[in-house]
Amino acid sequence: MPRAQKHSWTEVTSDRPMDKIERRRIIGEKMMISRVQLAKGFVVGSHQHANEQFAIVLSGRMRFGVGGEGTPEHEVMTVVGGEVLWLPSNVPHWAEALEDSVVLDLFSPPSEKTGVDRD
Repeated sequence: MPRAQKHSWTEVTSDRPMDKIERRRIIGEKMMISRVQLAKGFVVGSHQHANEQFAIVLSGRMRFGVGGEGTPEHEVMTVVGGEVLWLPSNVPHWAEALEDSVVLDLFSPPSEKTGVDRD
């Protein structure tokens, strides 16, 4: 049986998979959490993944496009500090930091790559 573990964000190794982003991840058996700091102007293009995702905006202001661009389902919304965006599995989405922002992304199941990872 796995043992409980305590983590500190200041001790979790960070990476910078793209320009204007710093990410720290904790990966469990069935989910992972990423704490991302985004500089104003950060953009991740439209992508989708099998992971269900919650984007919890802790501070700042983000713009998200959800659903296939050019389809009736496509919606653009602004999410600010204190708000949460739920992204079901395989839903196309993109994001832009309208100001410096901190976001907690929860993914289930965990994966090595997300939309911000270069191939």
